[in-house]
Amino acid sequence: MRIFLAGATGVIGVRLVPLMLAEGHVVAAMTRTPEKINGLRAAGVTPVLCDLFDQKSLIVAVGEFRPDVIVHQVTDLPDEIGKLAAFLASTDRTRSEGTRNLLAAARATKASGFVAQSIAWGDGPIVEAHENAVTSAGGTVLRYGQFYGPGTYYEKDPPPAPRIHIDAAARRTVQFLAGPSGVFAITDDASVSWLVRSALLRPDVPWSVHRDVPSARE
Repeated sequence: MRIFLAGATGVIGVRLVPLMLAEGHVVAAMTRTPEKINGLRAAGVTPVLCDLFDQKSLIVAVGEFRPDVIVHQVTDLPDEIGKLAAFLASTDRTRSEGTRNLLAAARATKASGFVAQSIAWGDGPIVEAHENAVTSAGGTVLRYGQFYGPGTYYEKDPPPAPRIHIDAAARRTVQFLAGPSGVFAITDDASVSWLVRSALLRPDVPWSVHRDVPSARE
């Protein structure tokens, strides 16, 4: 498949690139940082310098690549967890305006698939609107547990549930590149009971739990 990966240089994006290439996919990797272009090219992908919030330029960039699938892994988070509160508004923007722009690019270029990240430990109007927009377009939402492992906020000790090791999260993401459409929780086995309780509290939400078993859907 031809995959347009937005957020290719983030903590999960850098892990997705080699996994996608290893499966034989052709990948365009988007970044807004010029200094990261050479590194992406060296990794074996087509680098794309583009601002997620410039819809016109984004549609052109996606159209030039002609992807089968668009993968939305864009966030705007600080390197230090202590500064997280100051970045929440900008991350919300990636899930609102950013999602709208990528979906517009998918429609304009007739991409057949759309995969977007979300979170398994909370919700709110921005997250709900983001997920509804993706699923209404026939896309796939992956609700990740809190990442832990190298390069994350929790490099040594895992965070509270729901959680997922960053390498496992990337590996499981690749299994959804061809769908199916819907909402899936990507968590460690130990987090499943937490998600079941959440599902009981939110029966309006189409919860599915995906663990480290190919094609598992519960």
